[in-house]
Amino acid sequence: MSQVDQIIRKLKNSRAAEIISEMDAIYERISAEQKDWYQSAKFLCPSGCGTCCHNFEPDLLEVEALYMAAWLLQNKLEVAESVAREEFPFENGKTCIFHDYSNPYHCTIYGGRAAICRLFGAACSRDKNGQEVWKPCKFIPLEYLKAYDVRLDHKQYNKQESAEILGKLPPVMSDFMEQILSIMPENHQTFLLRDILPLTIRKLMWLIRLEELNPEDPDTPNSPDERPKAS
Repeated sequence: MSQVDQIIRKLKNSRAAEIISEMDAIYERISAEQKDWYQSAKFLCPSGCGTCCHNFEPDLLEVEALYMAAWLLQNKLEVAESVAREEFPFENGKTCIFHDYSNPYHCTIYGGRAAICRLFGAACSRDKNGQEVWKPCKFIPLEYLKAYDVRLDHKQYNKQESAEILGKLPPVMSDFMEQILSIMPENHQTFLLRDILPLTIRKLMWLIRLEELNPEDPDTPNSPDERPKAS
């Protein structure tokens, strides 16, 4: 079930609703392919790791920011309102602003997280010949890899090796990123999460208010362009 369906309905036939719906479908496909891979490979990140969230805050495409904003508005309204005021819940200078040390799962916006957060550590890449290759996440301790059935190492495995080890390959990161980029081919600029997300939440809140005030008006104007300038 979609975790942004209520916001999509509130936005009705706007371009924002279309983008969020397309992102929702892509994220569902990523989840489905990863689920098949997890079931086949029986390979998961160490429980409670979260090291990939340290010293990292993702850059977002506008389409990612729209989805994240919609997810927050539907699932964590108080957090969305706080972020819209540029007040971030876990600002510590060491991790992503949505990383909670006290939560064993760490990510507090898991259902709305960025594409890189969904794919990192659970996706293949392609080599210079276009062949699928897979490499275990660099943050996974070596002893954890060695405990796997075939004693993995921190190295790249080609398509045949990956298939033999994992049974089934995880999804290819670049393939899904191409799909995401195709949603708004005119805008591939990225912005730091903390810069674009507050603006995007405010934009969606504005569009929703307009729709509520003019529910029968098919020509609701677009919101002002508040995109931050790329650094």
